[in-house]
Amino acid sequence: MLFLTAKLDKRKIIGGALALIVLAALAILLLGGGGEKTQTTANVSGAARSNGQRVQYLRSLGWEVSEDPIDTQTITIPKDFSKVYSDYNTLQKNQGFDLKKYAGLEATRYTYEIKNHPTAKGRVVADMIVYRGQVIAADIQSLSADGGFMEGVAFPAS
Repeated sequence: MLFLTAKLDKRKIIGGALALIVLAALAILLLGGGGEKTQTTANVSGAARSNGQRVQYLRSLGWEVSEDPIDTQTITIPKDFSKVYSDYNTLQKNQGFDLKKYAGLEATRYTYEIKNHPTAKGRVVADMIVYRGQVIAADIQSLSADGGFMEGVAFPAS
């Protein structure tokens, strides 16, 4: 039988452990754990297989919405983003979503009427894009002809 023994220096063990902790903290910061997002709607449960789950998603963010979608449409996320789609994806990235991951794929867009927007005059809707039962993008928009808007799906702070 062969036995190997090693003499361990406590300072080296502690120094190595501290180095690993520092590296782990840096990895978390660089990979997004410490990055600041303006809204965190992607962190809310995005399960959206059923109408009930989609309505619950919007309600969990503070919205009062119609019980059923007012429109449902199959869409294809373009492979090459136009300026308009790039701008829309910037809004989505600020919420923790990224449509680039779904470029070229078919998804479903559900539109729900919003009943409690705190500042908008006229009709306001929530659009939710769902792929394989998960929310991959969402927005709130005014359908007003005079000064419409599009914003993230997080309920506005008062």
